[in-house]
Amino acid sequence: MPGPANRLGAAARKLEAVPDSPHDRHPAARRLRQSGLAPRVAAAGLGLSVLVLAGCGQMGAALSQQAAVVTFKANTTVATVLRVRQACSHVPNVMAAPIKRTETALDVIDALRYNTTNASDANLAELQQCLQKYPSVQGIDFSDVSDDS
Repeated sequence: MPGPANRLGAAARKLEAVPDSPHDRHPAARRLRQSGLAPRVAAAGLGLSVLVLAGCGQMGAALSQQAAVVTFKANTTVATVLRVRQACSHVPNVMAAPIKRTETALDVIDALRYNTTNASDANLAELQQCLQKYPSVQGIDFSDVSDDS
């Protein structure tokens, strides 16, 4: 009956028969493993992967912006648009987009934008009810938008 030493010897011989991995044959891989840099290179690769995935998440967040674009009837004054903007700015989770100093009066009248990314359906309904009180409002378009600036 063979003893434990004989069984170990047979197992060791079987392991010797297993061919080397293709990675073991490549001289650069062998040097990397022997130098002790392999764990550092793996950690750097993992760190880079995390950064890439985080960037994709931010890009996805930027692409999933929600907005309400309010259009006004012809001959609406800038003062009227600003009154409507102020009157409906109380709706929770809805923020009027800032008016840039470079925008002309026609740009302001053309379309008033609200950021509705975090707004619930109830918030959107409240915004719509507020805007519909003003006869100068022609329409409201709720949509997904990207950063147009």
